[in-house]
Amino acid sequence: MLPDRTRERVNILGVKVSAITMGDALVAIERWIRDRTPHYICVTGVHGVMECQRDPELAAIHNASGLTVPDGMPLVWMSHRLGCPWVERVYGPDMMRLATALAAERGYRNFYYGGGEGVADELAEVLQRRHPGLVVAGTLTPPFRPLSPAEDDAIVARINAARPDIVWVGLSTPKQERWMAAHLHRLDAPVLAGVGAAFDFLSGRKSQAPGWMQRNGLEWLFRLASEPRRLAGRYLRNNPAFVCKALQQIISPRKVSQG
Repeated sequence: MLPDRTRERVNILGVKVSAITMGDALVAIERWIRDRTPHYICVTGVHGVMECQRDPELAAIHNASGLTVPDGMPLVWMSHRLGCPWVERVYGPDMMRLATALAAERGYRNFYYGGGEGVADELAEVLQRRHPGLVVAGTLTPPFRPLSPAEDDAIVARINAARPDIVWVGLSTPKQERWMAAHLHRLDAPVLAGVGAAFDFLSGRKSQAPGWMQRNGLEWLFRLASEPRRLAGRYLRNNPAFVCKALQQIISPRKVSQG
């Protein structure tokens, strides 16, 4: 049996990142579904941590999550350096793939919320082809603008009527984290998982970096080459700042806390 490490966190620049493996994350998802206890999952890399540096409210949302998983290798390396050598990368698309296989086996109901026009529907179709028996409770792509209270209420009612066990949220950071925190106790689903670009990757809309680039922390370079106009500002602003702040933290005493 896997040890339960889901409450153990490592403090990386003020963000309490879950000190877990992929197996730990899947065990937690199944436990929440079994117990019907509501939690949300933040899938966080350098971008998310640096957004939290600029936004204390966003940092609080990450720190109040059921899990804030280390989506990028820099967070894995920092976790190791700060005293948690067992931590593995819990990459959002891979977590979604594995949880989807479990969902098909166990009969869990899945709802896909977010993505660009038509992406959620394409994603559901692709996953059902790969995993016969997968229960798709519904899909919904919200408009790319703030919702009125009435629109938001209608979305909540639609998701609850579908009775999902897992709501997969693909709105990108920080929008998806804010949405999950705001809707955690309005939705009946026990699991909300903010997986961002996984909608595009698993639907086939966008290509993923080769495995060797992912393992060596170079996925950002592949994505920058694929979408330079959209991502150049993010990476040029966040990556050097993260390296500087991470080096400053490494020379201080390690900080591991119970979440």
